[in-house]
Amino acid sequence: MSTPSMTLNETPSRRRGRLQLLALLGVAVVPMILATSMYKLNFWVPDNRSHHGELIGTGQTPADLGVQGDSAGEHWQLLVTAPAACAADCQQLVYLARQINIGLGREATRAEHALAAAEALPADFQATLDKDYPALQRYGLDPAAHAKVVKQGTAPQLWIVDPHGNLVLRYPAGTDGKAVLKDLQHLLKLSNIG
Repeated sequence: MSTPSMTLNETPSRRRGRLQLLALLGVAVVPMILATSMYKLNFWVPDNRSHHGELIGTGQTPADLGVQGDSAGEHWQLLVTAPAACAADCQQLVYLARQINIGLGREATRAEHALAAAEALPADFQATLDKDYPALQRYGLDPAAHAKVVKQGTAPQLWIVDPHGNLVLRYPAGTDGKAVLKDLQHLLKLSNIG
């Protein structure tokens, strides 16, 4: 004789098995649905970030910026782009990129610094680069291609580029060097490449 709550074919162990299956599916499927919903609907996303620059997550490369030449290498790169004349703010970013590279200490060999300029450099700055910046890589820059990607005008920018040639972070002129150094150190700590 069966109890009123059970049917003829359902035993307590069968019911327990169904509950376990539902619990297992819930543990596996519910987090995936929740994560997909959070990504698509942009809710419960934390407001604070651990990086200081503007994150570039579009898979763009320096070539998309208009950098002429093969700027992809084996190392992380601090790339300064100057779509107009390399004036004082551009020169300060070039100096900052070198100082950040030096500031990496024993990790300095994992990074390099570069300048992509659209116009010829002033003679005095060119002489300074030749004398004091022997490791600085130099590239040409197409200002029209740069303007398609960067909508902020012709101000120079500092970019962190990963060893695969992807743009990772962007910083405007006048940015704090300690913040950039902290971001690059964090990236190097998390990365096995470069």
